Amino acid sequence: MINVAIVGTGGIAHVHMEGLLTFPERCKVVALCDIYPEKARAMKEKYQLDCAVFPDHQSMLDSDIKIDLVHVCTPPYVHCEIAVDSMEKGCNVVVEKPMATCLAECDKMLEAEKKNGVTMACIAQNRFRNSIYRLKQMVESHLAGKICFAKVESAWWRGHSYYDLWWRGTWEKEGGGPTLNHAVHHIDMLNWLEGRMPESVMAMLTNVMHDNAEVEDLSLACLRYEDGSLAQITSSVVHHGEEQGIELQCADAKLSAPWDVKAEVSQANGFPAREGNDLLIKKLQDYQEAIPLLTYEGHTGEIDNVLAALEKGERPMITGTDGRKTVEVITAIYKSGFSGQIVKFPIGREDDYYTFEGLLKNAVHFYEKTSCVENFGEERITVGKYE
Repeated sequence: MINVAIVGTGGIAHVHMEGLLTFPERCKVVALCDIYPEKARAMKEKYQLDCAVFPDHQSMLDSDIKIDLVHVCTPPYVHCEIAVDSMEKGCNVVVEKPMATCLAECDKMLEAEKKNGVTMACIAQNRFRNSIYRLKQMVESHLAGKICFAKVESAWWRGHSYYDLWWRGTWEKEGGGPTLNHAVHHIDMLNWLEGRMPESVMAMLTNVMHDNAEVEDLSLACLRYEDGSLAQITSSVVHHGEEQGIELQCADAKLSAPWDVKAEVSQANGFPAREGNDLLIKKLQDYQEAIPLLTYEGHTGEIDNVLAALEKGERPMITGTDGRKTVEVITAIYKSGFSGQIVKFPIGREDDYYTFEGLLKNAVHFYEKTSCVENFGEERITVGKYE
């Protein structure tokens, strides 16, 4: 039995809880922690848990409760501190997205994992969506040829009040806008599908709808890879309909999630034939439909994977190294958006943007946050559309 603690009991923690409770024979929630203990107590009551409640993670770690796995579900600016402290106590950790606010923090977390011989997993639950999982299998089949262009739509919508929460919309506490906190999902997917990091990036940032936030609410980025192929990333909280997806224009066909397949065939003059490449389309369609569905999707799928890794002494599917790669792409987008320059990879330790202090020093404040609320009531949250 794996004893689990959850630090931070806001909206996303309930998604973790529901995933953990799917496997009562494999894990047990033994502690909840929140700087607002009443929120932790409400969660304990809601799920009828037999667990302890703590007002801070250090008192939880210093208690005599046996904890094997800590789920870090707090705002990003304390991910590193909580994860490192937990690993120093011999706990394995699962860190919500984004892994950390900067590359220096990511490296500190990776060093703590190695030093203490524990396991760190980073949440990127959409690899455990059937549509994304199947798209990865299609790419690895090479039936559509190499990826020439990827179009990533991380399109979300958040009302003006979204940034009224005290920690949201500030560079210091949230670490960024949708580029960091929403597109993190799709940037991880892109890195996974491509199987490589880009060579360079150029980006533009703006805030067009949320004058109660310092951070961007919309960004566009163009990534270039070593072979000359490109990727376009839209990161937004101003898109009505939240129509998210990834489109891969490969050498021989288009593949996308939500699932769609197109393939052209050339006439003698180079223009596409009217009927398209029907034979390839059928082959791709048949292959996609034959890929087995996942047993569990989303957070539940990733939690199942983490539990299995701990049970078998293996590595989880999504490691701290994966989380760091995503943060590096996001950091490069911010650097390019702030400086107006093309940014090359990798971002080294000597770079101003390697540390959170460097990012804060260079960050553009689109607006200043003048008022806030301490907490919202418990209402529905959206975690993406994947068909």
